[in-house]
Amino acid sequence: MDKKLQNVKDEISKLIVGQTRVIDSLLVALICEGHVLLEGVPGLAKTTIINTLAKTLGLEFGRVQFTPDLLPSDIVGAQIYNPKDSQFETKHGPVFTNLLLADEINRAPAKVQSALLEAMQERQVTIGENSFKLPYPFFVLATQNPLESEGTYSLPEAQLDRFMMKLQVQYNTKEEEIEIARRVAYKSKVEIQNVLSAQELEAMKANLDNVHVDKQIEEYMADIVFASRNPENYGLEELKPLIRFGASPRGTIDMHKASRAHALLNNRDYVTPVDVVFVSKEVLRHRIILGYEAEADDITTDIILDKIIEALPIP
Repeated sequence: MDKKLQNVKDEISKLIVGQTRVIDSLLVALICEGHVLLEGVPGLAKTTIINTLAKTLGLEFGRVQFTPDLLPSDIVGAQIYNPKDSQFETKHGPVFTNLLLADEINRAPAKVQSALLEAMQERQVTIGENSFKLPYPFFVLATQNPLESEGTYSLPEAQLDRFMMKLQVQYNTKEEEIEIARRVAYKSKVEIQNVLSAQELEAMKANLDNVHVDKQIEEYMADIVFASRNPENYGLEELKPLIRFGASPRGTIDMHKASRAHALLNNRDYVTPVDVVFVSKEVLRHRIILGYEAEADDITTDIILDKIIEALPIP
């Protein structure tokens, strides 16, 4: 792993116990400048991971707690009348930052969620008649709680597709949980250092162009996506009634980028099938829309992707 990225991981590990896969995936997304959705039950340090990551990168950090009464102007800003000058002034919202934490994004209605669409896709927002560029770099890291459905609003497919990755934060192991309890009990104080600059992050992003992807690997990525759309063409007829819509073309684009970033993370200038498999679930699990039969049988997109990867020959 690149020494600078290892320094970032080491700093995060001072505060976060375990969650190695989540941290690696976040670094992959940051190198690709992609937005991330983190899903997990309360108390798994989702917000703390994001806050700590911002400190290690020395980026400006903003947080919005999404609630049912939130308005779009609470995120992007608004035009405020100034009686002293008898004219309107533009007041920027919390979206004008480098790393925006959208906490419990599914607690706000669709109108508010959609306010993030332009920011996530175009890296700009429109307030009144004027458009404003957001600071560079700009990342949205959103969290949501999968347990509660009361008072929540499912994210529209169009917005889900804007997230490069959807990460599932799992419970820690018993040993890790004992270490967490010990740190809290003894009030361990940790100072997080800035170990990577925005300029160094930009240089890493430029290095992605030097990571080679063999044509067979590209075919493998495309096959995974196409098998989610037409599973019967890959000998997976049993998946056909389970999938309403397969992954979008953004899935192929993001898998290509994420695989290269994962190779870079592991000090390689070429992509292997291991890189593709590592990022496949994170990149595709939110882009496959399941049918009623799958939901009735508690079949998840991860199970679907496991079956697809198992069926496809490894190049």
